[in-house]
Formats: sequence, C-alpha cells, structure tokens
Amino acid sequence: MKLSIREEALFIIKTLEDGGFEAYLVGGAVRDIIIASNQDIDPSEAIKDYDFTTNATPDQIQKLFPESFYENEFGTVAITHQELLTQMGVEANEAILPKPHHLPQDKIIDLANATRIHESLGTPEEISQAEAETNWLPNFEITTYRSDEIYADFRRPDPDKLTWGKTIQEDLKRRDFTINAMALKYLKDDEFELTDPFEGIENLNQHSIRTVNEPSDRFQEDALRMLRAIRFAVQLNFQIDDQTFEAIIKHADLITKISWERISDEFLKIIATQYPAEGISLLDEAGLLQFILPELIECKGVEQGGHHNTDVWTHSLDALKECPSPDPVVRLATLLHDVGKAPTFEIRNNKITFYNHEILGSRIADKVAKRLKFSKDQRRRLFILIRQHMFYYQTQNSDASIRRFMRHVGLENIDDILDLREADRLGSGARKTSWRLEEMKQRMIEQLNQPMKVTDLAINGHDLMTEFDKKPGSWLGEILGKLLEKVLDDPELNTKEKLMELAKKINSQ
Repeated sequence: MKLSIREEALFIIKTLEDGGFEAYLVGGAVRDIIIASNQDIDPSEAIKDYDFTTNATPDQIQKLFPESFYENEFGTVAITHQELLTQMGVEANEAILPKPHHLPQDKIIDLANATRIHESLGTPEEISQAEAETNWLPNFEITTYRSDEIYADFRRPDPDKLTWGKTIQEDLKRRDFTINAMALKYLKDDEFELTDPFEGIENLNQHSIRTVNEPSDRFQEDALRMLRAIRFAVQLNFQIDDQTFEAIIKHADLITKISWERISDEFLKIIATQYPAEGISLLDEAGLLQFILPELIECKGVEQGGHHNTDVWTHSLDALKECPSPDPVVRLATLLHDVGKAPTFEIRNNKITFYNHEILGSRIADKVAKRLKFSKDQRRRLFILIRQHMFYYQTQNSDASIRRFMRHVGLENIDDILDLREADRLGSGARKTSWRLEEMKQRMIEQLNQPMKVTDLAINGHDLMTEFDKKPGSWLGEILGKLLEKVLDDPELNTKEKLMELAKKINSQ
C-alpha cells in the first residue's frame, strides 16, 4: 500500500534496517495512518505519535540512537523529537513539524491582546525555539519484539517473565485489539507492506473494536484493556464488538486490580475525547463506572427544580458534552460540578433544594482527585472550580467584590470557571451566555491589573519586621491578610506609606 509518513519515522525505520535489523511501524500509528489515508487526510501531518517494533534488543537500539533512553522493564526505548532531529542533522526551525490542534475558544484573558495583565499571568520563562517547536510532541518509542507473556494479577506482563519474540507475528498476537495489531514494513518510496493477521483492516472498515482472539483472555491478562476499549470507542467513534462488550461487563470487577495511576490515565483520556459524555455512559453500561466514580452514579434519579428539566445525572452528562475546554481537569470539574446535590437533596416548602451543594461537592471532588492520584495543582483546580461554580453577579456588585471573586478563583482559573459556567448553562437548556455574564466578564477585564494577593502589596514581611523590630511569626500573616482586605476594597491604599500607617493601627489593636 502507498502511504505518506513523517521523515522522522522513516529515519528510525531505515536506521534500524541499516543496522541489520527488522523494523516495523506498529500499533495506533498504523491504525491512525490508515484511517487518515481513507479520509484523504495527509498522515504525515495528522499523525504525531509513532511506535515501532524490531528484533533489535534495547542495548542494540540504543547503540543506533545514542541519545535515546531506556527507563522501563518492557523493552521500550524512547527518543525525544528534538534529539531525533539533532541525530538527523535537522534544526527544529527547519523541520516541517505538525502543529498542535486545540479546540477554538473565546478567552476572557487574552494574553496576546490584553493591554493590562496582572503579573501572575505574565509570560513563562524563555525557552529555546527548538524546545518550543518540539516539547509538546510525544516521544518516539521503539520496542523489541515480545512473545507470549505471563501476566501478574490481571495487571501487566510480569517483567521477570518477559521474553523477546522472534517474529512480528509473535509480537502482534499479544496485542489488545485487532485495529492495534497491524504492522507496516517500509519497502521503498512511499510503499509499505501491511501485516494484518487478525483482520484489523476489516474491523477498521466496520468501525468495530474487537480484541485479538478471546476477549475474556485479553481482559484477564490486563484488566486496563477494558477501559482502553471504551477509550478507543469514543476516540475513534467506533462501536465495541458485542462479544467484547459482554466480556467487559463480565469482568468489570477486575478493574479493582489495576493501579489508580493507570486507571486515571485512561479515564482522563476518555473525557478528553470528542465524545466524553458517551464515554461516561459506556463506562456505566459496562459496569466500570461504579468502581471509578460511584459518587456520580448516586446522582441518578435525583430530581431538580427551577429551570432544570432532567435529573442531576443527565444534566451532568449534558454539561460535560457542552464543555468547550479540552482540559480534562476542567471537563472533570464540569462532570462533577453538581455531585454534591445527591447528599444535600431536600424538599422545603414544596421546593427542591440543594443548600451548600457546591461546598460538599468540592469536598467530594477532592476525594475523587486523591483517588485518581491527581497532582496537588490538579486537586486544587478541581476543588476551586466546583467550590466557586455557583458565582452570581448583579450590576450593583462593587469592584471590590469582583476582585474578591477573581482572587478566590485565581486569575489562572478564570477562563476555566467560565467554561464550566457555559457548559452548565448549555447542559440545562439555557443559552450559552447572558447579558449579566458578559457584563461581569468586562468588569473582570477592567480589574486585571489590580492587586489580588499578598505579594501584590507595596510592603512585605521584611518591611513589617523592620518597622516593628519583631521576629517572623503568625502575626506577619495576620497583618498582611488584613492589609490585603483593605486594598481589595480600595486599591488606592496600596502604597508603602499608607499601608505602613494601617499596619501600625492593626498592630496596636
């Protein structure tokens, strides 16, 4: 078959072959190249993630690619895009690189055009052009052929029992799904030979996700494959084969054998696809969601009043479907923004109420974030977005109240909480925005350069210790916090002289 792939991928294949080894392009790269070719999309531009397999051992691979690195126990050697370009003798600014694709979004904080920007939103440190061009691209990964593997406790191949394979056929039969069990061998020019022992092409044409051989065997080997089946279904807009889906339902409880780090990685990939709500529905139908997000399942059947005409579960999925942000943390916040409604449901004076659901919801979401092994920053963002999602604006709100809102949310999270609000509105059947929301956005823009945090004050802890001849202690934070509250009300107070006078009064109280 005639295909076009990137020069960097061809260089890896040719380097391995010139070294006397076999070399194939494998896995998702083959799948996506064929899909792109069938849709008249240039694969060399569309495909960014390339994986290769070879009969060369990791040591032999590293001799051919000196700047590569080998950090796992499964025979995979990786090389960064930048290092590969350097080995090819190509400067990053001379290479024709694929461009990142982002969903179009209207942002309130436009760093390129804003005339006033708070220093906390300043540009990051300078990086080289080569890094800027390539640091977002995934590494190229080269894996030695593997043979039939012994799996430990439904998780992953046991590295102590790992054996190298001798042929490409051995390697392909251990893979998860037929559409991922194809390999391309380079012949000449743009011609490739396809190895497809499990009818992967046929399943691609049928838009079907089917395991290699018996699905129960594949899922009992590595239960994470059940999540991967759902991820591929929503990522590619394919259907899961009936026998494969039945096996997922049968073995759903095996997902509890998988580490939360691996579950989190696949789960976030699911909600980062073009069809995140469908992904959540599939997880629920398969019986997997009860082990990953049982808190969300509790929202089923929880009725809502007011402008809502669906239960909390349906509204949460509808909101997720409408979320304009590609960021999986923002999408998870959108999915969980009303998760506190189930435990706070009450009927008062014949009306449904959910008092303080955003407070309880943020705490529930934080537990979810811990379970999914989020970083501290991810946990904090998720907590803030859910805790603050009920913000309410009236024209008579003071500038100080606007600044306080921006401070509580964090300037770096303003766009995210507005994306959540848009998704919440659309998921309720309302319009994307309102005149109040647009007015609030404009007023926030007007406040972008005003002091928002203690470090924005014209004096600091050292100034106070010098003035009062005191050692560091809790008193410093108390005075600085009170000064900030004064400045939030009146930014004109933010001078060293005025703040020191206020500090003296506070200290004498």
